[in-house]
Amino acid sequence: MSNKPNEGEEWTAQSEKDAIDHVMGSEPLRIEQSLSIPSDAHKSAATQPDLPEDAENLDELMSENDSESIDRADVIGEGARWFAGWCLRFLITAAALYVSAMILGKIWAGVLPILLALIVSTVLAPPAVFLMKHRWPRALAALTVILGAVAVLGGVVAFLAPTVQSQFPELRRQFTDGIQEVQNIIQAPPFNVKDEQILDALDQGSQWLQERSGDIANTVFQGISVVSSVAVTMMAMLVLTFFFIKDGQDFLPWLRRLTGRRLGWHLTEVLTRSWNTLSGYIRTQAIVSLIDAVFIGAGLAILNVPLAMVLAVVTFFAGFIPIVGAFTAGFIAVVVALVANGLTTAILVLLIIIAVQQIEGNILSPILQAKAMDLHAAIVLLVVLLGGGIFGIIGAFLAVPVTAVVAVWFRYLGDLTDLRTGDKTAKDIEFATDAGSISGIQIEAAGRAMRDRLASFRLGGDDSDSSAESAVKADARTAGQVSSDAGPTKQEEGTMTKAFHKISEVVSGSFSKKNK
Repeated sequence: MSNKPNEGEEWTAQSEKDAIDHVMGSEPLRIEQSLSIPSDAHKSAATQPDLPEDAENLDELMSENDSESIDRADVIGEGARWFAGWCLRFLITAAALYVSAMILGKIWAGVLPILLALIVSTVLAPPAVFLMKHRWPRALAALTVILGAVAVLGGVVAFLAPTVQSQFPELRRQFTDGIQEVQNIIQAPPFNVKDEQILDALDQGSQWLQERSGDIANTVFQGISVVSSVAVTMMAMLVLTFFFIKDGQDFLPWLRRLTGRRLGWHLTEVLTRSWNTLSGYIRTQAIVSLIDAVFIGAGLAILNVPLAMVLAVVTFFAGFIPIVGAFTAGFIAVVVALVANGLTTAILVLLIIIAVQQIEGNILSPILQAKAMDLHAAIVLLVVLLGGGIFGIIGAFLAVPVTAVVAVWFRYLGDLTDLRTGDKTAKDIEFATDAGSISGIQIEAAGRAMRDRLASFRLGGDDSDSSAESAVKADARTAGQVSSDAGPTKQEEGTMTKAFHKISEVVSGSFSKKNK
């Protein structure tokens, strides 16, 4: 018996569907749209593509579909090649960083004075430049500023030394009393520690010291070596600081003559940005540390905590190590307050330190450091911990400024990339020097010419050179006047693109007009 419906049944089903369409407010289904469901025998034929009449084999059919689809193997292979390429880049970068770290460890004794001298120069350069502008000789201005800074530090030490000398014996006595008080507390309920247990612990401690007397002696000798090394490092730092301040103005022109015009302009811009970031960071940290020292020192003085002035100075210098330095200085202040004045005073000191740190971290630092660094707090904490773990206190001190300078270089490379891709224009970037402005215009013009050539290649046109030249002319008109200290030299270059030729002509004209 066949299951195929007859014509009456088909008409009834069609009428019911038209009635439903009428109730739902839709148009009645037209008869040409009402197609019966194909049987299983016709499904395979309906789903097969129409073969061309002249298709003699499968290769001809696949050639017609090549323009509409891509083989999955090609897509997967392209992705695998991309992933493998980036993995190789990562491995090469990691190997380069590892080798650089090994080399840095070998020459660290020579690199450290240079880094410290650069940081000190950012502080002492402005007053030295002020003296030079008033016709002081360079050497005399640099020497005067350095000797003045040493005199200020010596005066601070001389001012604090009598305070430490007068209050330290009393603090030592209070520390002994505090130890006795702690002993009484642990002997009372609920601890109930007996005298015999305390004596046994002291005997074990003395025995441990005797067993490790050799290690302690070696540590003492290493400490003497470290002190002598610190003295040599400080002397080298002062000498390098003198030369950096005295001859620093000649460094960028010499670098431009050495590297050539194009690279020299880029180095002038990125090194100037690095110097501005470094000096801004030091000034910002000095202001923040000074505010912390003043308020915390005032709180300690009001609570009659011994060595309040000394602790304030420690807080100031510890503030140059972000996060960790403030925590360490606060911990020392709380311990001194606990030993000297008891638990209540220690809690009050802790509250004062927390309040000052909250004001600094939430109000002062974001405002003052917004233009100085632009680094996330998590990055600051990580680099401080990493630098301190590898190089100790010096590493923790240098971690943030070094990271800030590295970030400046990456941002500059990002700006150049944006200029080439067209995501930014030279007017969108705040350059620190005229040399940087010229380089930005050149990169923007070269990127526009490259994009024009790519567009013409895709469209099959031949007018890429003319469009690139017109783009270069449009950019060259925005070059403006360039000061004579931007640093370009007039040495001959090799082969250059039309974009760079056009920009160079505009820049040369600007220099000529300026010099006239």
